[in-house]
Amino acid sequence: MNQMHLFTLVLILVFSSLLHSADAPSAPALLIIDSQDAEPYQSVRLAMLQELARQGYQDGSTLKVSYQSLGHYPGRANNIWRTQDQSFDVIVLNGTLAVKSFKPLLFNGGHQVVFTTITDPVGEGVILSFDASPAYNFTGISYPVKVERRLRFIKNVFPKVKKIGLIYANMPQSRSYKNWLQSALKKAEFNDLEILFREVEFVKSEGGHERMTMLARRHVDELNSKVDLFISPNDQMGAQAPFARMVYQHASKPLLGLGRKDVMEYWGATAAIYPDLNTTGKQAANMVIKLLEGTPIKNIHPIWPATGIAIDIKKAKHFNATISKEVLEAAGNNVVR
Repeated sequence: MNQMHLFTLVLILVFSSLLHSADAPSAPALLIIDSQDAEPYQSVRLAMLQELARQGYQDGSTLKVSYQSLGHYPGRANNIWRTQDQSFDVIVLNGTLAVKSFKPLLFNGGHQVVFTTITDPVGEGVILSFDASPAYNFTGISYPVKVERRLRFIKNVFPKVKKIGLIYANMPQSRSYKNWLQSALKKAEFNDLEILFREVEFVKSEGGHERMTMLARRHVDELNSKVDLFISPNDQMGAQAPFARMVYQHASKPLLGLGRKDVMEYWGATAAIYPDLNTTGKQAANMVIKLLEGTPIKNIHPIWPATGIAIDIKKAKHFNATISKEVLEAAGNNVVR
Protein backbone atom coordinates (compact mmCIF):
# COMPACT_ATOMS: atom_id res chain seq x y z
CA MET A 1 0.00 0.00 0.00
CA ASN A 2 1.53 3.36 -1.03
CA GLN A 3 1.64 6.40 1.25
CA MET A 4 -1.29 8.12 -0.49
CA HIS A 5 -3.58 5.13 0.01
CA LEU A 6 -2.44 4.80 3.64
CA PHE A 7 -3.14 8.50 4.28
CA THR A 8 -6.60 8.18 2.68
CA LEU A 9 -7.40 5.14 4.83
CA VAL A 10 -6.39 6.94 8.01
CA LEU A 11 -8.63 9.91 7.11
CA ILE A 12 -11.58 7.58 6.47
CA LEU A 13 -11.08 5.87 9.84
CA VAL A 14 -10.79 9.19 11.68
CA PHE A 15 -13.93 10.66 10.10
CA SER A 16 -15.80 7.39 10.69
CA SER A 17 -14.85 7.49 14.35
CA LEU A 18 -15.96 11.11 14.65
CA LEU A 19 -19.28 10.41 12.98
CA HIS A 20 -19.86 7.40 15.23
CA SER A 21 -19.08 9.46 18.32
CA ALA A 22 -21.48 12.17 17.19
CA ASP A 23 -24.26 9.66 16.68
CA ALA A 24 -23.68 7.83 20.00
CA PRO A 25 -26.00 8.98 22.78
CA SER A 26 -24.27 10.82 25.62
CA ALA A 27 -24.42 9.40 29.13
CA PRO A 28 -27.30 10.78 31.20
CA ALA A 29 -26.42 13.27 33.93
CA LEU A 30 -27.31 12.89 37.62
CA LEU A 31 -26.85 15.56 40.29
CA ILE A 32 -26.81 14.50 43.96
CA ILE A 33 -27.08 17.14 46.66
CA ASP A 34 -26.69 16.12 50.32
CA SER A 35 -27.80 18.24 53.23
CA GLN A 36 -24.45 17.31 54.75
CA ASP A 37 -21.62 14.94 53.88
CA ALA A 38 -22.41 12.73 56.87
CA GLU A 39 -24.90 10.13 58.06
CA PRO A 40 -27.58 9.24 57.17
CA TYR A 41 -26.95 10.81 53.77
CA GLN A 42 -23.66 9.03 53.07
CA SER A 43 -25.11 5.54 53.47
CA VAL A 44 -28.09 6.33 51.23
CA ARG A 45 -25.92 7.95 48.55
CA LEU A 46 -23.39 5.10 48.45
CA ALA A 47 -26.12 2.44 48.33
CA MET A 48 -27.84 4.34 45.52
CA LEU A 49 -24.65 4.63 43.45
CA GLN A 50 -23.83 0.95 43.98
CA GLU A 51 -27.30 -0.07 42.82
CA LEU A 52 -27.11 2.23 39.81
CA ALA A 53 -23.77 0.66 38.84
CA ARG A 54 -25.17 -2.85 39.36
CA GLN A 55 -27.95 -2.05 36.90
CA GLY A 56 -25.58 -0.67 34.28
CA TYR A 57 -25.41 3.02 35.20
CA GLN A 58 -21.74 3.34 36.12
CA ASP A 59 -20.42 6.75 37.11
CA GLY A 60 -17.84 7.91 34.59
CA SER A 61 -18.97 5.73 31.70
CA THR A 62 -22.72 5.18 31.36
CA LEU A 63 -23.69 7.89 33.86
CA LYS A 64 -22.29 11.33 34.65
CA VAL A 65 -22.65 11.95 38.38
CA SER A 66 -22.10 15.36 39.97
CA TYR A 67 -22.08 15.69 43.76
CA GLN A 68 -22.57 18.64 46.09
CA SER A 69 -23.11 19.06 49.84
CA LEU A 70 -24.80 21.98 51.55
CA GLY A 71 -22.64 21.36 54.62
CA HIS A 72 -25.78 22.20 56.60
CA TYR A 73 -25.66 25.78 55.29
CA PRO A 74 -28.97 26.35 53.45
CA GLY A 75 -27.59 29.59 51.98
CA ARG A 76 -25.21 27.58 49.78
CA ALA A 77 -28.05 26.40 47.54
CA ASN A 78 -28.05 29.43 45.23
CA ASN A 79 -24.27 29.33 44.78
CA ILE A 80 -24.30 25.59 44.07
CA TRP A 81 -27.07 25.95 41.50
CA ARG A 82 -25.49 28.98 39.86
CA THR A 83 -22.22 27.09 39.28
CA GLN A 84 -23.89 24.05 37.66
CA ASP A 85 -24.60 23.73 33.93
CA GLN A 86 -28.12 22.68 35.05
CA SER A 87 -28.55 20.16 32.22
CA PHE A 88 -29.27 17.21 34.48
CA ASP A 89 -31.62 14.38 33.62
CA VAL A 90 -32.42 13.68 37.30
CA ILE A 91 -31.60 15.50 40.54
CA VAL A 92 -31.49 13.68 43.90
CA LEU A 93 -32.02 15.84 47.00
CA ASN A 94 -30.77 13.94 50.03
CA GLY A 95 -32.25 15.30 53.26
CA THR A 96 -34.81 17.78 54.54
CA LEU A 97 -32.45 20.75 54.34
CA ALA A 98 -31.53 19.90 50.74
CA VAL A 99 -35.20 19.72 49.73
CA LYS A 100 -36.13 22.86 51.61
CA SER A 101 -33.19 24.81 50.18
CA PHE A 102 -33.61 23.73 46.55
CA LYS A 103 -37.40 23.73 46.38
CA PRO A 104 -37.52 27.45 45.38
CA LEU A 105 -35.07 26.71 42.56
CA LEU A 106 -36.60 23.49 41.23
CA PHE A 107 -40.26 23.27 42.20
CA ASN A 108 -42.56 22.63 39.23
CA GLY A 109 -39.70 23.36 36.86
CA GLY A 110 -38.19 21.29 34.09
CA HIS A 111 -36.09 18.99 36.27
CA GLN A 112 -37.11 15.58 37.61
CA VAL A 113 -36.36 15.40 41.34
CA VAL A 114 -36.06 12.38 43.63
CA PHE A 115 -35.92 13.10 47.37
CA THR A 116 -34.50 10.83 50.07
CA THR A 117 -34.03 11.03 53.86
CA ILE A 118 -36.55 13.86 54.18
CA THR A 119 -38.75 13.74 57.25
CA ASP A 120 -41.91 15.45 56.01
CA PRO A 121 -42.23 15.84 52.21
CA VAL A 122 -45.94 16.60 52.63
CA GLY A 123 -45.22 19.36 55.12
CA GLU A 124 -42.50 20.75 52.86
CA GLY A 125 -45.07 20.87 50.03
CA VAL A 126 -43.25 18.75 47.45
CA ILE A 127 -45.91 16.00 47.44
CA LEU A 128 -49.58 16.07 48.40
CA SER A 129 -49.60 12.69 50.14
CA PHE A 130 -48.10 9.21 50.05
CA ASP A 131 -51.39 7.85 48.71
CA ALA A 132 -51.53 9.98 45.57
CA SER A 133 -49.53 10.25 42.37
CA PRO A 134 -46.97 13.07 42.45
CA ALA A 135 -48.64 16.33 41.47
CA TYR A 136 -45.35 18.13 40.95
CA ASN A 137 -41.87 17.27 39.70
CA PHE A 138 -40.84 15.62 43.00
CA THR A 139 -41.09 12.04 44.25
CA GLY A 140 -38.96 9.83 46.48
CA ILE A 141 -38.53 8.04 49.80
CA SER A 142 -39.21 9.55 53.20
CA TYR A 143 -36.83 9.04 56.14
CA PRO A 144 -38.50 8.41 59.49
CA VAL A 145 -40.07 5.33 60.94
CA LYS A 146 -43.67 6.31 61.63
CA VAL A 147 -43.98 7.66 65.17
CA GLU A 148 -46.75 5.22 66.08
CA ARG A 149 -44.53 2.30 65.18
CA ARG A 150 -41.67 3.70 67.25
CA LEU A 151 -43.95 4.19 70.26
CA ARG A 152 -45.33 0.66 69.92
CA PHE A 153 -41.77 -0.65 69.86
CA ILE A 154 -41.05 1.21 73.12
CA LYS A 155 -44.16 -0.25 74.78
CA ASN A 156 -43.20 -3.73 73.58
CA VAL A 157 -39.51 -3.72 74.52
CA PHE A 158 -39.64 -1.29 77.47
CA PRO A 159 -43.10 -1.98 78.96
CA LYS A 160 -42.36 -0.16 82.22
CA VAL A 161 -41.49 3.10 80.46
CA LYS A 162 -43.99 5.89 81.10
CA LYS A 163 -41.91 9.06 80.69
CA ILE A 164 -39.66 9.64 77.69
CA GLY A 165 -37.01 12.32 77.20
CA LEU A 166 -36.58 13.81 73.72
CA ILE A 167 -33.95 16.49 73.15
CA TYR A 168 -34.12 17.87 69.62
CA ALA A 169 -32.50 20.57 67.50
CA ASN A 170 -34.55 23.51 66.25
CA MET A 171 -34.76 22.20 62.68
CA PRO A 172 -37.73 21.71 60.31
CA GLN A 173 -37.65 17.92 60.53
CA SER A 174 -37.47 18.05 64.33
CA ARG A 175 -40.51 20.30 64.55
CA SER A 176 -42.52 18.05 62.23
CA TYR A 177 -41.53 15.00 64.27
CA LYS A 178 -42.49 16.70 67.53
CA ASN A 179 -45.93 17.56 66.13
CA TRP A 180 -46.46 13.94 65.02
CA LEU A 181 -45.51 12.65 68.47
CA GLN A 182 -47.82 15.09 70.22
CA SER A 183 -50.68 13.97 67.96
CA ALA A 184 -49.90 10.29 68.57
CA LEU A 185 -49.93 10.76 72.34
CA LYS A 186 -53.59 11.83 72.12
CA LYS A 187 -54.56 8.35 70.95
CA ALA A 188 -55.87 5.93 73.53
CA GLU A 189 -53.14 3.45 72.62
CA PHE A 190 -50.46 5.79 73.96
CA ASN A 191 -52.28 7.77 76.65
CA ASP A 192 -50.11 6.20 79.37
CA LEU A 193 -46.97 7.73 77.85
CA GLU A 194 -45.59 11.21 78.42
CA ILE A 195 -42.77 12.85 76.47
CA LEU A 196 -40.68 15.62 78.00
CA PHE A 197 -39.36 17.76 75.14
CA ARG A 198 -36.25 19.92 75.29
CA GLU A 199 -34.85 22.02 72.44
CA VAL A 200 -31.35 23.15 71.48
CA GLU A 201 -30.43 25.64 68.78
CA PHE A 202 -29.66 24.45 65.27
CA VAL A 203 -25.94 24.91 64.58
CA LYS A 204 -25.31 25.38 60.85
CA SER A 205 -22.02 23.69 60.01
CA GLU A 206 -20.52 20.33 59.06
CA GLY A 207 -19.62 19.81 62.71
CA GLY A 208 -22.82 21.35 64.02
CA HIS A 209 -24.07 18.03 65.40
CA GLU A 210 -21.13 18.00 67.83
CA ARG A 211 -21.91 21.49 69.09
CA MET A 212 -25.61 20.62 69.38
CA THR A 213 -24.69 17.51 71.37
CA MET A 214 -22.72 19.69 73.79
CA LEU A 215 -25.78 21.93 74.19
CA ALA A 216 -27.96 18.85 74.78
CA ARG A 217 -25.78 17.60 77.64
CA ARG A 218 -27.40 19.88 80.23
CA HIS A 219 -30.84 18.61 79.25
CA VAL A 220 -29.71 15.01 79.72
CA ASP A 221 -28.50 15.88 83.22
CA GLU A 222 -31.78 17.61 84.01
CA LEU A 223 -34.07 14.90 82.57
CA ASN A 224 -32.19 11.84 83.79
CA SER A 225 -34.07 11.65 87.10
CA LYS A 226 -37.42 12.48 85.48
CA VAL A 227 -37.64 10.00 82.60
CA ASP A 228 -37.47 6.23 82.10
CA LEU A 229 -36.01 6.35 78.60
CA PHE A 230 -34.31 8.72 76.16
CA ILE A 231 -34.96 8.61 72.43
CA SER A 232 -32.67 10.03 69.75
CA PRO A 233 -34.24 12.95 67.89
CA ASN A 234 -35.17 12.68 64.23
CA ASP A 235 -32.60 15.22 63.10
CA GLN A 236 -28.93 15.61 62.25
CA MET A 237 -27.91 15.57 65.92
CA GLY A 238 -29.74 12.31 66.52
CA ALA A 239 -28.30 10.66 63.40
CA GLN A 240 -24.66 11.05 64.50
CA ALA A 241 -22.50 9.12 66.96
CA PRO A 242 -21.67 11.96 69.43
CA PHE A 243 -25.25 12.29 70.67
CA ALA A 244 -25.77 8.59 71.42
CA ARG A 245 -22.35 8.36 73.08
CA MET A 246 -23.05 11.40 75.22
CA VAL A 247 -26.38 10.01 76.45
CA TYR A 248 -24.82 6.62 77.18
CA GLN A 249 -21.99 8.22 79.15
CA HIS A 250 -24.05 10.68 81.17
CA ALA A 251 -27.49 9.09 81.64
CA SER A 252 -28.54 6.14 83.76
CA LYS A 253 -31.52 5.43 81.49
CA PRO A 254 -31.57 3.51 78.20
CA LEU A 255 -31.50 5.18 74.80
CA LEU A 256 -33.67 4.20 71.85
CA GLY A 257 -31.53 5.10 68.85
CA LEU A 258 -32.50 6.56 65.50
CA GLY A 259 -30.36 4.35 63.26
CA ARG A 260 -28.80 0.91 62.98
CA LYS A 261 -25.34 2.26 63.78
CA ASP A 262 -26.56 3.50 67.18
CA VAL A 263 -26.51 -0.14 68.25
CA MET A 264 -24.38 -2.09 65.81
CA GLU A 265 -21.41 0.28 65.90
CA TYR A 266 -21.57 0.63 69.69
CA TRP A 267 -22.60 4.26 69.77
CA GLY A 268 -24.48 3.59 73.00
CA ALA A 269 -28.14 2.85 72.23
CA THR A 270 -29.82 -0.16 73.79
CA ALA A 271 -32.12 -0.67 70.81
CA ALA A 272 -33.25 1.02 67.62
CA ILE A 273 -36.11 0.74 65.19
CA TYR A 274 -34.70 2.49 62.17
CA PRO A 275 -35.09 3.36 58.48
CA ASP A 276 -33.12 0.88 56.37
CA LEU A 277 -30.68 3.22 54.61
CA ASN A 278 -29.31 0.55 52.28
CA THR A 279 -32.80 -0.27 51.02
CA THR A 280 -33.61 3.43 50.72
CA GLY A 281 -30.57 3.89 48.49
CA LYS A 282 -31.61 0.99 46.28
CA GLN A 283 -35.17 2.30 46.04
CA ALA A 284 -33.87 5.74 45.09
CA ALA A 285 -31.67 4.17 42.40
CA ASN A 286 -34.67 2.36 40.93
CA MET A 287 -36.65 5.62 40.84
CA VAL A 288 -33.74 7.36 39.10
CA ILE A 289 -33.50 4.54 36.52
CA LYS A 290 -37.23 4.67 35.80
CA LEU A 291 -36.97 8.41 35.16
CA LEU A 292 -33.89 8.00 32.97
CA GLU A 293 -35.70 5.35 30.95
CA GLY A 294 -38.75 7.49 30.34
CA THR A 295 -41.28 6.69 33.08
CA PRO A 296 -43.29 9.84 33.86
CA ILE A 297 -42.65 11.06 37.38
CA LYS A 298 -46.40 11.04 38.07
CA ASN A 299 -46.25 7.24 37.77
CA ILE A 300 -43.57 6.90 40.47
CA HIS A 301 -45.30 7.09 43.85
CA PRO A 302 -43.49 8.44 46.93
CA ILE A 303 -43.00 5.86 49.67
CA TRP A 304 -42.14 5.47 53.35
CA PRO A 305 -38.83 3.71 54.11
CA ALA A 306 -38.30 0.05 54.85
CA THR A 307 -37.45 -0.44 58.52
CA GLY A 308 -35.21 -2.61 60.65
CA ILE A 309 -34.59 -3.42 64.32
CA ALA A 310 -31.30 -3.60 66.23
CA ILE A 311 -30.80 -4.79 69.82
CA ASP A 312 -27.88 -4.80 72.25
CA ILE A 313 -28.68 -7.81 74.45
CA LYS A 314 -26.33 -6.88 77.30
CA LYS A 315 -27.68 -3.36 77.57
CA ALA A 316 -31.23 -4.66 77.24
CA LYS A 317 -30.73 -7.04 80.18
CA HIS A 318 -29.13 -4.28 82.24
CA PHE A 319 -32.17 -2.06 81.70
CA ASN A 320 -34.68 -4.92 82.16
CA ALA A 321 -35.96 -4.65 78.62
CA THR A 322 -38.29 -7.33 77.26
CA ILE A 323 -36.67 -9.02 74.28
CA SER A 324 -39.27 -11.39 72.86
CA LYS A 325 -38.63 -14.10 70.31
CA GLU A 326 -40.51 -12.02 67.75
CA VAL A 327 -38.26 -8.99 68.35
CA LEU A 328 -35.11 -11.10 68.01
CA GLU A 329 -36.38 -12.66 64.80
CA ALA A 330 -37.21 -9.22 63.41
CA ALA A 331 -33.71 -8.00 64.32
CA GLY A 332 -32.06 -10.92 62.49
CA ASN A 333 -28.33 -10.30 62.38
CA ASN A 334 -28.65 -6.88 63.96
CA VAL A 335 -28.04 -8.14 67.48
CA VAL A 336 -25.12 -7.33 69.77
CA ARG A 337 -24.60 -10.15 72.29
